[in-house]
Amino acid sequence: MITTPWGEIEVSDAHVHFFSPAFFKSLAEQKGTDEVGSLLGWEVPESSEYLADRWVVELNHNNVQSAVLVASIPGDVESVGVAVERHPERFHSVLMLNPLTPGADIRCANALQDGQINGIFLFPAMHRYSMEDHHVHSLLAIVAGFPGAVVYVHCGMLSVGFRKKLGLHSPFDMRYSNPIDLHSVALAFPDLPFVIPHFGAGYFREALMVADLCPNIYFDTSSSNRWMRCEPAEIDLARVFRTALDVLGPKRLLFGTDSSFFPRGWIRNVFDTQVQVLSTIGVDAEAAKGILGGNIRRLLQKS
Repeated sequence: MITTPWGEIEVSDAHVHFFSPAFFKSLAEQKGTDEVGSLLGWEVPESSEYLADRWVVELNHNNVQSAVLVASIPGDVESVGVAVERHPERFHSVLMLNPLTPGADIRCANALQDGQINGIFLFPAMHRYSMEDHHVHSLLAIVAGFPGAVVYVHCGMLSVGFRKKLGLHSPFDMRYSNPIDLHSVALAFPDLPFVIPHFGAGYFREALMVADLCPNIYFDTSSSNRWMRCEPAEIDLARVFRTALDVLGPKRLLFGTDSSFFPRGWIRNVFDTQVQVLSTIGVDAEAAKGILGGNIRRLLQKS
């Protein structure tokens, strides 16, 4: 429990990246050096078991009840599977997948069936595909068959800071980053929850429109939301929250931090900032409890 202006609240973070040994191995292969951790100033975990325990200690230190872990390289089922198996009361997980990769559908189905993951995380701009691609529809049909499963779809601005720091090319294609692309698939799978991270990351208006049309679309509030700098009109986080609440209501907003690496750990200032904003704009206790954890727990426990 964390003490807030509304009293003690059970907080669950809907967006935490799990930078596993496999993640660092992938970066090392791309960079051509084993010194990736030193170059970034990050800790390289010795094992997924160690990293899972490290996150539990970090959550305990911050009085956070649970987190959704994002497997942050395509197909890294084993890493988050270890974390969920080791600490099932603290973690859920979603798997980054490229639907165009052969066998992605089978890997997804097996991981969901085995309880290693609770959903998938799609990056259309990163992997350069349309949400209308038949591979995507096949994948969504599989996920829809598992009650309580969710689909995250990253839209909007996609800038990976650690890749820039390492001098690695990021050939992302913004043509595939518009939240409007979720309209037809969200209608096709009305019982499947779709989560748009970072309020649409620069496509706030478009994300609002598609969420207004599709009640199975949710926003996560994660990261510093630096995309607001690109808005043509003056905007701040209070206005973003007010507008999102007006359109989606409090039950479709999911608090997240976008925490990822150590030694930084859980990004407490993101939580503190969002709590301050929610309090300032007059959100009541019931809504705050949902946004800060109850909503994501409800989604993942649905049966």
